[in-house]
Amino acid sequence: MADHKLLLAVGVSVGLLVLLLLLGLMMYYLCRRKDQSQYQELLSTVPSVPACAAPVILVSQGSWATEVPFTLPPRFMTRNHDNQKTEEAEEKVEEVEEMKMEAQRDILAHRGSLSVRSWYPVGTLLAGLYSAPPLNEVVAPPPGMATRLCFSVEYRHGSEQLMVSLLRLSNLPPRFHGNVTLVELRLLPDDRRPRQAKARGTGPDPEFNDCFVFQVSGVCVPQSTLSVCVLSVVQDGKRHAVGRVLFPLAGELGQAGRVLWRDLETEDDTQCSELGDVQVSLSYSPSLQRLSVVVLGARGLQLLSDAGVCVQVSLQIHTQVVKIKRSCVVKGETDHYFNHRMTFKLRPQHLDEACLRFELQQPNNVSSEPPALLGVLVLGPFMYARGPQLQHWMDMVNTPQEPVKLWHRLSRAT
Repeated sequence: MADHKLLLAVGVSVGLLVLLLLLGLMMYYLCRRKDQSQYQELLSTVPSVPACAAPVILVSQGSWATEVPFTLPPRFMTRNHDNQKTEEAEEKVEEVEEMKMEAQRDILAHRGSLSVRSWYPVGTLLAGLYSAPPLNEVVAPPPGMATRLCFSVEYRHGSEQLMVSLLRLSNLPPRFHGNVTLVELRLLPDDRRPRQAKARGTGPDPEFNDCFVFQVSGVCVPQSTLSVCVLSVVQDGKRHAVGRVLFPLAGELGQAGRVLWRDLETEDDTQCSELGDVQVSLSYSPSLQRLSVVVLGARGLQLLSDAGVCVQVSLQIHTQVVKIKRSCVVKGETDHYFNHRMTFKLRPQHLDEACLRFELQQPNNVSSEPPALLGVLVLGPFMYARGPQLQHWMDMVNTPQEPVKLWHRLSRAT
């Protein structure tokens, strides 16, 4: 009797184990089938396509190419009729699968671009058909052979921003055609850090198409001057000054956004002032606290006699004259070449407080009488100078260790 009970218990236990095993296998199969259906749904790349859909252009990052690929969004097959022919569906299966693979390859090829899952690539756009006209046709220079700069200026009172759009140059001298053209912009008198722009190409008419923003108060705008210096960079990195444009903002912002042409003031301009011109080179070494001055030459001086000409240079801080130096006497009929070098001790903190005063003098025949004064030039910060004289000083401060030379017009002593 005990054996029968034991066998019955064993049989019931085995049956329960088998039942539990079958239930476990069934649950595992159902769960796996559910996960597989979800995974296949995520892999689905091309659903059916609606008949009417607007095309979507695929825009690639970076610069414009010669061809721009574009695609259409997916269309869903219409199922208005229940009696669809199975033969037509079978014929389109291979085409749909092929388009799926092409769409995936196209999206992967344009990774990083604007992309939507399940797009159909349908062709390319030729960007050359929609290119804008050249800039030289839009803003043609005025007649003449002078080197000119094309730009526009606009002041926005709400944000207190001065917008300067640098467009192009025209009639660049032939010796600069093969070099890289740079432009440095400053807003005088307070802006020491120049904004730079590099021309897009070489030749006689290089183009820029750059925009610069200067944060300046509306109160200071009438007192400001836009300085644009054009430089030519040779292969060894050395820069040569082509010319500059000084554009006072007072009274010039009435026609905001208008395209302006201004002639460059070049160093080769032989037109002299009433009293004559003098060429000076400045350089400053912050480590040595040394200001180097080279008086190169003078032209167009109104001589009173044939006694010769000398240059007196004085370094002044505020109203105090710190040092005075003179060059040797040079004789000449029209042009005078000095090439005389002088050095002055000047600390960096005094650069905003000091100035250089140049006096071209002609010795008097009577030694007891003072020399005759032919003209005066003052170079320094905004406290002492304006225009090219201020720009020359700022260029010296912003390019330490490098000599900056420029012609300046002489003025009468005050």
